[in-house]
Amino acid sequence: MGATDRYASAALTRFAVELLQTVGMDAVLAEAVAQTLVEGDLMGHDTHGLALLAPYVKEIEKGTMALTGAPEVLSDHGASLLWDGRRLPGPWLVLNGIDALVPRARQYGSATLVIRRSHHIACLATYLLRATEAGFMLLLASSDPAVQSVAPHGGTRAVFTPNPIAAGIPTSTTPFLIDISSSITTNGMSARLHKAGRQFDEACMLDAEGHPSRDPGVLATNPPGTIMPLGGLSSGHKGFGLALLVEALTGGLAGHGRADPPDGWGATVFMSLYDPAAFGGTADFFRQTDWLGQACRSNPPQPGVDAVRLPGDRGLSRMKAQGRDGIVLHPTIPPMLTECAQRYDMQFPAPLEN
Repeated sequence: MGATDRYASAALTRFAVELLQTVGMDAVLAEAVAQTLVEGDLMGHDTHGLALLAPYVKEIEKGTMALTGAPEVLSDHGASLLWDGRRLPGPWLVLNGIDALVPRARQYGSATLVIRRSHHIACLATYLLRATEAGFMLLLASSDPAVQSVAPHGGTRAVFTPNPIAAGIPTSTTPFLIDISSSITTNGMSARLHKAGRQFDEACMLDAEGHPSRDPGVLATNPPGTIMPLGGLSSGHKGFGLALLVEALTGGLAGHGRADPPDGWGATVFMSLYDPAAFGGTADFFRQTDWLGQACRSNPPQPGVDAVRLPGDRGLSRMKAQGRDGIVLHPTIPPMLTECAQRYDMQFPAPLEN
C-alpha cells in the first residue's frame, strides 16, 4: 500500500457498509455512515473520513454507539425540533435531520433542529451539498460535551472542543461550503501528528503553563496543554467568542451539554435550514451570492497565490477528480482498516491498478 495508491470510492463504501453491518449496525445506518466517511475523503478531509471508521468500530465493540432504532422527539414546535439522538451514529442522525427540516423550511421559511446525545458526526462539510442542491442554506454546528481540548482565550485549562461550524450557501452555480472550527487546529490532526512524532509548522498549542508550543504532545501531558482558539495569542478572543456561540447553539438550545455528566465521545448538534424563497426570493439570493462569488474569484491574487478560491472550491474539485480517478487515502488509513477488517475475516479493498 503506497502513499499514492488510489481506491475506488464505490469499493471503499461497500467495504465500510459491510464492516459496520458485520459488527451489528442496521443496514440503513451503516450506509449513511459509510457514505459520509467516504465523502469526507473524496473532499480531502482525511482526518474526518475513513480515518474514523476503525474508531467507530471500537465504539461499537465497547457498546457506546447504538446500532439500531430512532431518535426520541423531545419537543416539536413546527419550526423548531429537539431530538435525543440516543447515541445513534451521527451521520445518520444529521442526514435524517436535514430531510426532516426540508418540508418545515418550505412551510415556515426556516426550521431548526437540535440533537442531544448524538454520536460523533464526522466531517461537517459532507452534509452541506444535501441542502444547497435543494436550494437551501444550511447552518450546522457541533460540540462534544464529553471532551475538552481548547482553553478560553487567556486561560490554560481546556473547556471546549474545537467546536466546528459550517454553512452551505447556494448560488446559481458552485455553492459556498464553509467548514471551520473555533480553534486553530483539530483534535484529529493533533492526534495524527503526535502519533507520527511530528510537530505543527507553527505554534497551535499551549503547554500546561500557557506557553506557545508546536508540539501536539502537550495534550497528553499531566496536566494537559490545550489547543489555541482561532486567532492564537493575539486574536484568540475571536475563536473564544465563536466557541461560546457554538456552545449556546448546541448545548444551550439542547438543554444538555457540559454542565451534565458526560456520555462519552459524541456530539450535540445544531442545524438550521433556510429557504431563500421565503425571504428576498431565490432569484435575488442567487444574484447576491453570484456577485460575491465573482468578486472573490476575480480578485487580484497575492504573490504566490494562483487565484482566489471560495470555501468549498477545492473540496468540490477533489471530489470530482477522486470520484473519477480514485481516492488517495492518508497513508495511516489502509493499514488501520486492514487490521480492523482482519479481526472480522474481511479484506480491505485493493488499490486501483495504475
